[in-house]
Amino acid sequence: MFQPFALFLGLRYSRTRRSSRFVSFISASSIIGIALGVMALILGLSAMNGFERELRQRVLAVIPHAEVEMVSGGFSDWQSASALLKKQPGITAVAPLISLNGMLEAGGKMKAAQLRAVLPAEEKQISQAAEYMTGSGLDALLPGENGVILGQQIADKLGVKIGDSVTMQVPDKQAQSAFSAPMQRQFTVVGLLKLGGQLDGFLGYIHLQDAQAMLGWQDEVQGLSIEVNDVLSAHTIAYQAANQLPYRMYLRSWMTSQGYLYQDIQMVRTVMYVVLLMVVAVACFNIVSTLVMAVNEKRGDIAILKTMGASDWQIRLVFMTQGMVNGLVGAGSGALLGCILAQYLSSIIHGVERVTGYQFLNPEIYFIDFLPSELHLLDVAVVTTAAVLMSLLATLYPAWRASQLLPARELGR
Repeated sequence: MFQPFALFLGLRYSRTRRSSRFVSFISASSIIGIALGVMALILGLSAMNGFERELRQRVLAVIPHAEVEMVSGGFSDWQSASALLKKQPGITAVAPLISLNGMLEAGGKMKAAQLRAVLPAEEKQISQAAEYMTGSGLDALLPGENGVILGQQIADKLGVKIGDSVTMQVPDKQAQSAFSAPMQRQFTVVGLLKLGGQLDGFLGYIHLQDAQAMLGWQDEVQGLSIEVNDVLSAHTIAYQAANQLPYRMYLRSWMTSQGYLYQDIQMVRTVMYVVLLMVVAVACFNIVSTLVMAVNEKRGDIAILKTMGASDWQIRLVFMTQGMVNGLVGAGSGALLGCILAQYLSSIIHGVERVTGYQFLNPEIYFIDFLPSELHLLDVAVVTTAAVLMSLLATLYPAWRASQLLPARELGR
């Protein structure tokens, strides 16, 4: 008797109508459980991949990878400092920056905001924010015109649109008294920033020269924004580069303000792997029950095969094949469904939101307002392989038990 015959017999057993409906139910439930587990895991991993992609393409496209800022006041020799930073390994671009934190007011409504004062030509080298702006983007910021680009949520809170005026109030750090009036400057809205997330609620842009005029500075800047070639090592690269500057400066990286998002994504990915693989494992071990019952049904057949010369390994292979069919069908169908649904996950969730009127991701809380999805074939391969291997593991005990049956005892009954 050859091994191909054992495979053939195992496949035939898997297609044979079982005498017990309960055994058929257990077999079907194992296939469905494996399929649902694999599908859910692929969908979950695709969503985590989507969040990581949006973090890189949206948040890190707008927020600098790192910033160096003077301990107090500004410095005028920023061109030399910028040139020195650009020569450091890992630094790809540098741009000047003044950051103004204050209150925006329009029509009696107020909203806290952070206005980044930038040079449009320099800012374009380190940021893709212009891609998410209406109109001409950063080019709408002209020196001396007091133009401002506001996040969409800020504009909605203040009830303003392009062409309207807003008043910016910032603390006067040079004032002698803590109760002195804040500095005020009126700006005209020249554009809107539409990232579709949390940043729209506090971020805005003005021209660098307008901020310098407001602060009474000549050609001084508060700090420098830095872009690096490896975002996960941004803090280390920026720290090593900033040590070359002859100034006492604060250093911040995106890991300081947004790093928790990346860490949360990785933690959820790990937890999802563990939990859903356990779900798949439970479904796979339903195969144990199916095969134990199948062995009990086929005790006479096993005895006859052994008297015909079938070895223990051939008997084991028959039932391992029978159990693996369930694993392969479940994992394959789950992977196929997962791949199809992952491609349309964002559209499906958007449709559910429109029907129910409930928004799953509030842009005031989360950094995006939709559920992203990005399918990675490596994830599909890993999940499917893990499900198949667990199915194989589940067949070992019933197959071993089948091979231990004694022909004389079974045929003598």
